[in-house]
Amino acid sequence: MAQVFIEEETFDKIDFTKNTLERGEYEYCKFKNCDFSNADLAGFVFLECEFTACNLSLAKLTKTALREVKFKNCKMLGLPFESCNEFGLAVQFDNCTLDHCSFYQVKLKKTSFKDCRIHQADFTETDLSSSVFDNCDLTRSTFENTILEKVSFVTSYNYSMDPELNRIKKAKFSMNGIAGLLDKYDLDIRP
Repeated sequence: MAQVFIEEETFDKIDFTKNTLERGEYEYCKFKNCDFSNADLAGFVFLECEFTACNLSLAKLTKTALREVKFKNCKMLGLPFESCNEFGLAVQFDNCTLDHCSFYQVKLKKTSFKDCRIHQADFTETDLSSSVFDNCDLTRSTFENTILEKVSFVTSYNYSMDPELNRIKKAKFSMNGIAGLLDKYDLDIRP
């Protein structure tokens, strides 16, 4: 079955749980207020696309290509980013909810997470080199054997990570957030 090629189209207020998006390659497309919850996006290619105010919760991402894709104001619960096509994977998130997402072993260098809620996400063995977490809530997210070199957590909060189990050389933290590096010691740190 041939795949479609769609370029520079805008999809607005479409419920893709009822009207399946045609499998194919989407370049420079905009998706606004669309519902992709539980959608099968396996094998799709999204190149320089923007998703705004969309629900992508529990979508299937097997071999999905996300190349220079921007997500803004999106609900993205439980997404398995490790299933994506790793070739050219480049995303950025602005004011998104990324609870329970898995980034296990994903290469996400220079990724921007801005004003995001990222509760109980799995960043185990993820390469986040030179990424920025700007004003993100990282409650109970897992960082283990994660490459966090030159990552900025300066304005983020509720993170907990063991410096001995992660590569954090030249990572940036605020004085307020430094306690998140000492959680394993069960210290009573006061202002």
